[in-house]
Amino acid sequence: MWEFSRTRYADCNGSEASEETEIAVNIGGVKHILYGDVLNRYPETRLAELVNRSTNSTQEDLSVLCDDYDDLKREFYFDRDPEAFKCILELYYYGEIHMKRGICPMCFMREMDYWGIDTEYLDECCRSNLNEVETELAEIAEKVKTILDDLEGDATMTRGQRCQAFLWKLMEKPESSLAARVIAVVSFAFILLSSVVMCVSTIPELQVQDAEGNLVEHPTLDSIETACIIWFTVEYILRFVSSSNKLHFVFSFMNLIDFLAIMPFYVVLILTHLGTAMMELANVQQAVQALRIMRIARIFKLARHSSGLQTLTFALKSSLKELGLLLMYMSVGIFLFSALAYTMEQSHPDTMFTSIPQSFWWAIITMTTVGYGDIYPKTTLGRCNAAVSFLCGVIAIALPIHPIINNFIIVYSKQRVLETAAKHEIELMALRAKEEAQECQEAGKMASTGNSSVWDSAAVSASQSDTCIPLLGEKGQPAHKHKNKSINMNSSL
Repeated sequence: MWEFSRTRYADCNGSEASEETEIAVNIGGVKHILYGDVLNRYPETRLAELVNRSTNSTQEDLSVLCDDYDDLKREFYFDRDPEAFKCILELYYYGEIHMKRGICPMCFMREMDYWGIDTEYLDECCRSNLNEVETELAEIAEKVKTILDDLEGDATMTRGQRCQAFLWKLMEKPESSLAARVIAVVSFAFILLSSVVMCVSTIPELQVQDAEGNLVEHPTLDSIETACIIWFTVEYILRFVSSSNKLHFVFSFMNLIDFLAIMPFYVVLILTHLGTAMMELANVQQAVQALRIMRIARIFKLARHSSGLQTLTFALKSSLKELGLLLMYMSVGIFLFSALAYTMEQSHPDTMFTSIPQSFWWAIITMTTVGYGDIYPKTTLGRCNAAVSFLCGVIAIALPIHPIINNFIIVYSKQRVLETAAKHEIELMALRAKEEAQECQEAGKMASTGNSSVWDSAAVSASQSDTCIPLLGEKGQPAHKHKNKSINMNSSL
């Protein structure tokens, strides 16, 4: 039996009768003795209402506030979590609530709601933990909604809108169907192929001479490059046509990269055909070479098909503060040690440090421990300065690395947990829908034999669930339009 020490206060917000009233509550097999003056410090809660009714109410009135009541023992029974209730009692004695380790935040919120306690009484540390969980649940709900939207169709959509949605899933969601997965694999292969061709085409032995004697790409490699660009162009056009928000699509970062990977090819074609007639060929060739360099942007297209690269991007975004500190440390060190190196090396006749801006290059390669050796100190003081600079560089680089790695691990783990929870929620929803469908079928068979009572109970169950057809078919394809899209997130915890 648990009993908190009773503390008297001048203002207890209760009547004289309640001050001397004590009640016994049994929470999941754990008995507590509570006092009326303590509970009435928060009169809007369930326990305060219970202690006030216990003196002048019938057993029927008291049963509304508890699960069971023993009139002989004057003991109230609650089928609740006893560990969570110990945290609830802290409000009456200490004025705030702390969640213990190991208690699910969402389950604890249900306990607080049951006992009539507002979330404002939670301590700030526990409230921040609760906000994090609510954010994760919101993300899971969003993922589940996205999956449901992929599996289901909207009956109000026109035929053109359904075709547009089908094309969008085909080009943007590889997990939606086998055909979409094949397209994603083919697109990934074209990206790798075009990157390899771009690198191989720069090998002099594989280049050929044109009519003017200039080295150009091999015709075979040029044909492969053209085929890859045609695929990228068709893919970009189909994705643009199927997009519901054309303006957002055009200015999206990844779509801008796709456009930059395609555009140089067509600009080169235009300049090549118009260059001989409108301008000197040398200027055209310079422009062509500059635009060909932009083809390296297509390597970033891999991020569209790689969840690891996307996770790395999110981790770097969450580590902007640490990266900023790293750049600040390095900038201060580069400026300091380059100025010292210039000053110390001025006494040597063959000095390589002719100016402070030139010394920046030496400071950068020294602090990053690269050390090309093209610029190096020749005086004793200059070498001491170099030794200190690369030691400080190692420390400056090592300090922010650990938080950046932790951020990557956190983001990666969170993505995996959210994906697993969303899939688990979809499986549970499909299982519930399948069980409801079986109940409806059994109810229909009973109704055909004249058993009206069973039919009535099944009809009530069907009206409450708002669906009698499975959410997913046997092969994982959508079998119907699911009407009730409410998501019970508590099952994901």
